[in-house]
Amino acid sequence: MTSLRGRRVSDSAATVLVLGLLAGGCGSGGSGEELAGAAPSAPPPTGTGPYPTPSVPVTHTPEVPEHESTDEPRGGTLLPRDVDRTDADAVGEGALKVLWTFDTTTDSGPHDAEVRAADAGWLTGAYADRLRARRPRTIPGVQWQEWAEHRAHTTVVPRKTADAAQPPDTATGAWRRWTVTATPSGRGQWSGEPVVVTVFLHLTRTAGDRPWRVADVTVH
Repeated sequence: MTSLRGRRVSDSAATVLVLGLLAGGCGSGGSGEELAGAAPSAPPPTGTGPYPTPSVPVTHTPEVPEHESTDEPRGGTLLPRDVDRTDADAVGEGALKVLWTFDTTTDSGPHDAEVRAADAGWLTGAYADRLRARRPRTIPGVQWQEWAEHRAHTTVVPRKTADAAQPPDTATGAWRRWTVTATPSGRGQWSGEPVVVTVFLHLTRTAGDRPWRVADVTVH
């Protein structure tokens, strides 16, 4: 199976995290061995983030009106208005919670969480359009089916972690590294193996006094 190290997920943030949930060769008994396990301690700075060199300009996309998802997971969908949108950390954390919140009682697969994040207004227009347009190439696999049998949903805990190569924020651009832990739980006090992954976020805004939005997600 192809290594996930350094894989770019511009067209699918949540799906790469849960390859163990999808059908095909990467599903191994539903264990998701490459990604599952207890949450690790915060990794030391490594300087391995997918950051541009200082000479590479960062482009920005116009903001689009916000929409609210009509397909609500358990507990509802966190909205940008619920956080300080001038705070890149708060926006990044909120977006990650929505992207990795799955509810097998309402969702047909991980892609539904991506659409919710796009519709809620956490993402730039271009990134939201890519996620909406992307269609899963496989049906949910063994692990998702196991979660569905338990009517499971995920509890998501993002934790910001340091990276020595992270460039300083500008008025319209910011990069962040997070460790995301998604733990499934279901009826009858059932609890599944947590899924843990390192995520790099690129956030942009059109001006220094405008709200931040997530422009790209890379999973390592």
